[in-house]
Amino acid sequence: MSDGLFDLTGRVALVTGTSRGLGQYFARALARAGADIAMTSREKGKLAGFAAEIEALGRRSFQVALDVRDQGSIEGAVKEIEDGFGPIDILVNNAGCNIRKPAIDVTWEDWNTILETNLRGSFFVAQAVARGMVNRGYGRIINIGSVTSVAGYAGLAPYGASRGGIKQLTMSLAADWGKNGITVNCLAPGWFETAQNRVMYENEAWVEYLKERIPLQRPGLPNDLDGAIVFLASESSRYVTGQTLLVDGGISVGALRATL
Repeated sequence: MSDGLFDLTGRVALVTGTSRGLGQYFARALARAGADIAMTSREKGKLAGFAAEIEALGRRSFQVALDVRDQGSIEGAVKEIEDGFGPIDILVNNAGCNIRKPAIDVTWEDWNTILETNLRGSFFVAQAVARGMVNRGYGRIINIGSVTSVAGYAGLAPYGASRGGIKQLTMSLAADWGKNGITVNCLAPGWFETAQNRVMYENEAWVEYLKERIPLQRPGLPNDLDGAIVFLASESSRYVTGQTLLVDGGISVGALRATL
């Protein structure tokens, strides 16, 4: 595109949680825009097939084991990437988890698992990567939130708390690191069908209920996020920071379709 505003050629992007799901879609979109991809999973062996896919696009790939609930693992993984692959220009803080339960049934362990993975993990990965970005005076950090960053849903109390925290964390880090040439934004998908939640979308009545609440009248498809992730990672968003970009088909406006 004009003036290379969406061109990521020569950039190194770290995308956490790339063994499956939206993390792989984010990595593919960045690779197609020119970025080389550092990818992570708790089990490094799960990344081999996806690494081959990235390399087939003509990009370099680098695989590393990372458990975002372990600070030593975070520090070690970031060092391994920067020593073996190159300085990290772009971070997509994607690794996360969810446990769906009525609030009355959520256990102490459920809460800790979700908050430690989604919120604490995202902060300490960002911190570890930002050290190098601060020294170089450049960086793009994209925290992955959710429509639950701005709206509440039954059965998602700890998950929503973690994603709401991501929105607040994004604003704070943007204020902290803006002077260092680093932008920090939150990409917040709405209801998207992926391999992990496909069983929900096999319930036709639930899908119809959902569509009634989405102005664009359909759940999201993972490729609907391609433009947003490249925008936030590239020079096209150089004056955008601290923001939450909702890609949700409009469900967050809270409207129901009227019958005419």
